[in-house]
Amino acid sequence: MNWDRIEGNWKQLTGKAKEQWGKLTDDDIDVVAGRRDQLSGKIQERYGIAKDEAEKQIADWERKATDAWFPPEKSKH
Repeated sequence: MNWDRIEGNWKQLTGKAKEQWGKLTDDDIDVVAGRRDQLSGKIQERYGIAKDEAEKQIADWERKATDAWFPPEKSKH
């Protein structure tokens, strides 16, 4: 999955992020706003883990992202 696609659809994916990282607050999710570096920082902060572990979790989550997570693409005529 392309992170740009996750970032561009962040509002639709906040539920998936909260399922994965239940300790993230709504404010955390708003601050992240789809930015991978911000997500990594919030995961480190809330879970007390190192950056490399947070990055691994994000990469695993990103790999799980399927087309079903995203709203249908609007056709461009």
